Amino acid sequence: MSFDELLAKQKKRTNTRSRRISEERVTPARTPARKENRRKSLPNALSADEPQLQVALGAPDPAILAVMYALVGFGLVMVYSASAVFADRTLHDANALIRSQVMHALLAGSVAWIVGHYGDYRWLRKVTYPLLFVTLAMLIATVAGLGHTAGGAARWLHLGGPLRIQPAEIAKLTVICWLADSLAKKRERIRSFTVGFLPHALGALLFAMLCLKQPDFGSAVMIGMLLFVMLFTAGAPLGYLLGLGMLALPVVYFVVAGSEYRMRRIMSFFSQTDNYQLWESQLSFGSGGVWGVGLGGSHQKLLYLPEAHTDFISSIVAEELGLVGFGAMALMFLFLVYRGIRTALRSPDVYGTYLCVGISLFIGMQAFTNLAVALGVFPTKGMALPFISYGGSSLLVNCCAVGLLSNVSRLSRATAQVKAPSVSSAARPVGGVS
Repeated sequence: MSFDELLAKQKKRTNTRSRRISEERVTPARTPARKENRRKSLPNALSADEPQLQVALGAPDPAILAVMYALVGFGLVMVYSASAVFADRTLHDANALIRSQVMHALLAGSVAWIVGHYGDYRWLRKVTYPLLFVTLAMLIATVAGLGHTAGGAARWLHLGGPLRIQPAEIAKLTVICWLADSLAKKRERIRSFTVGFLPHALGALLFAMLCLKQPDFGSAVMIGMLLFVMLFTAGAPLGYLLGLGMLALPVVYFVVAGSEYRMRRIMSFFSQTDNYQLWESQLSFGSGGVWGVGLGGSHQKLLYLPEAHTDFISSIVAEELGLVGFGAMALMFLFLVYRGIRTALRSPDVYGTYLCVGISLFIGMQAFTNLAVALGVFPTKGMALPFISYGGSSLLVNCCAVGLLSNVSRLSRATAQVKAPSVSSAARPVGGVS
């Protein structure tokens, strides 16, 4: 065989191999059927893959529930330390408050586990409006004279026997769920004033006004902040949000100026006089130093610091465990918010994103406000420290909120596993050649 014949034969083999490689490089994603399958697996259209997702769902993000349970356990220790003397003096039983808090913690922890590990968070959309109207009815009943009054405010409803709930705490989570659902439905028209902005602002305003009527200024402000953050997250025009803030400022001024005790708090904060509670709180921080006086060794809890086991429990933490313990607690809250935002960014749909953002900032803003008040950065305002302060309604609502975060992380992981094979097979070239 001549050299020319050998060269022609080799060339023919090379051309055949090139055609075969070219055919192999045609990915299945380019076929109409494959495109349709990929289109169904997009985050906002999971219906075709839902049965597989339900089977494939695994454990949620372990860090979310782990941090929550750590904070709840730490809260039980601190509630007992801060409340024993107060309970013994007022209730003649040093263990009265901690027994109640342990029962609340068991219930709240169980709810968080069930919500986080079972079902699909999207079922919540079906009950959002019934839950909204039930919460609204409870708030109306509270301000209409059916609420239990304590400390000059009617914030509780009796459910029979020793059971009572605080509707304002439930209202915060309900508003988050409603805003997430409504903003997800109207995301294409979120920049419209009459569709995307005004209905949400009026709905949140109604809940805020009912909270003010109790009166509960802190819950009203929290609902307003949640509205602002979630509208911003959904992409509402900045001009609308700035206008909302400018309208809110004079309202806040008149609400504060029209109340003698609120005005007294503001004046004492700026003048640093006649603010006994803040002085005692700062004395706790100073006494604790870097390492603290030791667990159970606080002097301020001996009826010197008012509300030591509720609104100012962080001061007792700083006194007994020092700057190190206080800082570790603050970092745990920061880590929980971080994992919540991380879950929001990985959510399989916009509803899950809005829900996670609202819940994360709800917990973060509560913790930040409480710690800032205890440090004297903000004027004195009664707001519980999530998972730590004594109180059943706050603990149950916050644990349920974290359970929802956990559930979203569960579905986002499953969605990523389902989408990964189709993306990799469609995007990765065969033979390493693009």
